[in-house]
Amino acid sequence: MDADGDAYEISGDPSRLDIDVIWDFLRTAYWSPGVERDVVERSIEGSTVFGLYAPDGSQAGFARLVTDGATFAWLGDLFVLEEHRGKGLGVRLADAAVAEADRLGLRVTILATKDAHSMYERFGFGPVPPGRFMRRPGD
Repeated sequence: MDADGDAYEISGDPSRLDIDVIWDFLRTAYWSPGVERDVVERSIEGSTVFGLYAPDGSQAGFARLVTDGATFAWLGDLFVLEEHRGKGLGVRLADAAVAEADRLGLRVTILATKDAHSMYERFGFGPVPPGRFMRRPGD
């Protein structure tokens, strides 16, 4: 990790999150285009959150675990703002989320990604066997 990345902090305190920054990113992300702010707010309320903060205290990234706290979690919405990339911060966010899933003793942690497979593979994520999961799309 770049030495500059050491000055960043990860916090699970939802009161520190800058919802405007998170919403601004998520509404343009490939996995949530056009998402409404109230949906982002509700998703945060129902999740274990990981806020990433720059040395000046500003929001630099985010991730969340949607979990029942006993058996299952979905790792979602993990991002690092462009100006903070290249310091290993996405790996730190993923590590914090996986550590929480491990602490809870969860049997299954899943995620969906279009472009970060190699990053998640280092945490033990792999492809799901065909025919195992089903999906009921909304809208």
